Amino acid sequence: MAANSSDKPVLEELDRAECLRLLAGGTVGRVAFDDGEGPTVVPVNYTLDGDAVIFRTSLEGRLSRSLLSVVPGEVRAAFQVDRFDEEDHEGWSVLLRGGAHPLSDGEIAQVEPVEPWPGGERDAWFRLAAHEVTGRRVRRP
Repeated sequence: MAANSSDKPVLEELDRAECLRLLAGGTVGRVAFDDGEGPTVVPVNYTLDGDAVIFRTSLEGRLSRSLLSVVPGEVRAAFQVDRFDEEDHEGWSVLLRGGAHPLSDGEIAQVEPVEPWPGGERDAWFRLAAHEVTGRRVRRP
């Protein structure tokens, strides 16, 4: 028997303010970038600073090497966070696209700390400025 269409969750677009509110409530997201071999996605711990995402990574890692490849300047990148309840078929997803650049020591001192979950050195700090912020939510009517 087919489910009644009124029982199905609805998909709605989120405005920029709601997207930033949802981003502000998290600590783990994914950075998407081109590492020279193609699109790559890496999870990172982050904090929100205005409408920019601040994250840390290791100096030797693929993410840091790729984002430092254009200095000075910004590397095009994206950042995505989502939360889903698979049982209820509800959730949301936010995508931030913009330019990423390394933070100077002075800039690092002015932003909220980011505490990476994994051990080891995470001395490369980056800011991903939001040129575009979009989001969608799946919810029950």
